Amino acid sequence: MKKEILVSVDPSETRVAVLEGKGTPARDKGNGRRKKPAPGGDWKVAELYVERRGRRSIVGNIYKGKVDNVLPGMEAAFVDLGLERNGFLHVDEIVMPDGKAVPRRGRGKGRSIAELIKPGQEIVVQVVKDPLKTKGARLSMQLSIAGRYLVYMPQGGGIGVSKRLADKERQRLRKLIDGVDIGGGGVIVRTAAQGAKKEDFKREIAYLHRLDEVVEQRAAKSEVGEMVFQEADLSIRVVRDVLVEEFEGAVIDDAKQHERVTKFLQRTAPELADSVELYKAKTPLLEKWKVEDAFKSVLSRRVDLPSGGYLMIDYAEALTVIDINTGSFTGRGKGRLEDTITKVNVEAAEEVVRQLRMRDIGGIIVIDFIDMARARNRDQVLKTLTKALEEDRTKTYVVEVSPLGLVEMTRQNVTDGVREILTKRCPTCEGEGVVSSEETVAIEIVRKLGDVIAKQPEPEAYLVRVNPRVAGELLSPDSGLAELEGQTGKRFHFKGGDALPLDTFAVEETGTHEEIEQQALPFAVEDEVLVTIEEPHMYNVDDAIARVDSYIVSVAGGGGHIGERRLVRIDGVGRSSATATLLEDGNGAGSGDSEKLESSDSDDSKERGRRGSRGGRRRSRAGAGAKKD
Repeated sequence: MKKEILVSVDPSETRVAVLEGKGTPARDKGNGRRKKPAPGGDWKVAELYVERRGRRSIVGNIYKGKVDNVLPGMEAAFVDLGLERNGFLHVDEIVMPDGKAVPRRGRGKGRSIAELIKPGQEIVVQVVKDPLKTKGARLSMQLSIAGRYLVYMPQGGGIGVSKRLADKERQRLRKLIDGVDIGGGGVIVRTAAQGAKKEDFKREIAYLHRLDEVVEQRAAKSEVGEMVFQEADLSIRVVRDVLVEEFEGAVIDDAKQHERVTKFLQRTAPELADSVELYKAKTPLLEKWKVEDAFKSVLSRRVDLPSGGYLMIDYAEALTVIDINTGSFTGRGKGRLEDTITKVNVEAAEEVVRQLRMRDIGGIIVIDFIDMARARNRDQVLKTLTKALEEDRTKTYVVEVSPLGLVEMTRQNVTDGVREILTKRCPTCEGEGVVSSEETVAIEIVRKLGDVIAKQPEPEAYLVRVNPRVAGELLSPDSGLAELEGQTGKRFHFKGGDALPLDTFAVEETGTHEEIEQQALPFAVEDEVLVTIEEPHMYNVDDAIARVDSYIVSVAGGGGHIGERRLVRIDGVGRSSATATLLEDGNGAGSGDSEKLESSDSDDSKERGRRGSRGGRRRSRAGAGAKKD
């Protein structure tokens, strides 16, 4: 699988996309250099990353912290790092002064965390998981410093080799690293070490030792809450982690970032330094490669499949559910239902993994494939899923198909994904995805109006501020408002604009019926108003309906002027609607005078045609004053 990296840098953020294509990297036979790939072809967006200047990931950063409190019941401690929230340190992540890790409590050999660290104690910790939602950063005292080929752990011990490598390559690399003096500590051979030589390991371990010395010196001088070591920025991290044999190259649209990445490659992989291209074309880089569409797609619940099926992705607090549907795909020819279902499921299995990687979804994931009767078809889908996960650099664990036909899996959650960075929780629904309907709010308001009368029984009428759509429900025959007015002898009028939240409710004025009506009704008889004729009248084809906000104006003779903006004269005014007559050209305003009327709407025409707005005579269904509310 070929891999290409795109880096787009703006003043406020950096966006990185990892593209994958089938085949092996293309090389120029003349000098062995890799040819620059072109947009399109078989390239697909596999991973997306966003890093903003004020919201940079802190995973990998090392801090001088102070233990704030120790919780023996949780076998954990909270550490003050100088961040917004304290970090979380579990007992298994504690390292003793002699550099040895604490035996796990589950084996019966461990010690209580209260015996290992004390409140007020200063410790050096590394962030292994970003603060997510309401949780603070996950911390470890087992420090690690990543290079291209190796991860060096100063307090660790032993040698490990990435399990993502083939068995034969793992054996070869283990023999090489065994012949290298790594000094104190331990190392892990990374997947990117595929094809590495012994000299590469020697050079890198020397570099990591020097870096560790710098970290120790800074830690000794730092105060509590200070950062001792900062992990590389996004583009360097991605390039470093994708530097495998399949690396095709990188395209960067910023000169400074291009220079930084090039220097990094010259130090760690000189043979790949010329694979980095500085993009200078006028068309934005991500737009040219059609990556902007991928950034937009991760915000959608629905993901369409080429066959016509689709995925639905829903998020919960610690669980993501992915549902597969056949959609418009009904099979081809004389194929059986089982074959149709299997084709959609196999196609969905590959797309599910792509979406997990693009969105960086972590935690527990449940995939609801379409039920398949044959075991061999279920095995085929599961095999497709696990094979696609081989390209995922994030740690995953997949359980076989459950008796309910579900595939359960976990995926390590380290940082916020693109969706979490680009969006925020809806302030209206608070992330629930639904809000109370206009009818529900109207029924609740009728109940509140009864309480208002009980507390203020003296006034004859009340002016209430509500959303216009809710006012429409309140004035309908089934809302219960008419019954309340009949029982109490009180009258209610409503005002407000469409920008108001649906649940808005406030009593703004009280008084006599005449006083409140003067403030509430938007028009008076004989007012001339400029309106847009929107739709034919339900019962009379010669008439039409116009609306000012949510207030209905029935226009006599307006049936032939649908879509036009015309001047009308108000003949009658009611609480929920008005009747009007269309003014013919020459009687009030012709089509050529419309612009003049609109331009003077803030003064003369408002004075003449919207007298309700002058004295506060506005209400939500009439809306003449709603635009100001």
